[in-house]
Amino acid sequence: QLRLVESGGGSVQPGDSLRLSCAASGGTFSSYAMAWFRQAPGKEREFVAYISKLGSNPVAADSVKGRFTISRDNDKNAVYLQMNSLKPEDSAVYYCAAKGANGYTATSYMYNYWGQGTQVTISS
Repeated sequence: QLRLVESGGGSVQPGDSLRLSCAASGGTFSSYAMAWFRQAPGKEREFVAYISKLGSNPVAADSVKGRFTISRDNDKNAVYLQMNSLKPEDSAVYYCAAKGANGYTATSYMYNYWGQGTQVTISS
């Protein structure tokens, strides 16, 4: 059973940067494609970024493209989300998710494992 634990969230001002981390345990991390999702109060969970098992073919949602970068380190069993030029509308709980099958998808129910989330708040 893969376990995912996010960290790195916090409260920052517009224009600042944050780096989220997601540590995996309980499985062979390189066997899972990874993604980040986010959910703001009263809104549906939203896809943010995806990365394949070996770290190729990263995909970012249009709303964060050019500002957010997903990466992974299979030796450290971790996936990261570098978030730059943060905006108030980026405020949400951010979740990392894993699925055994490779191949990009932004559909949350295709991901089998989820972390507990980390809060990101952007305000002046």
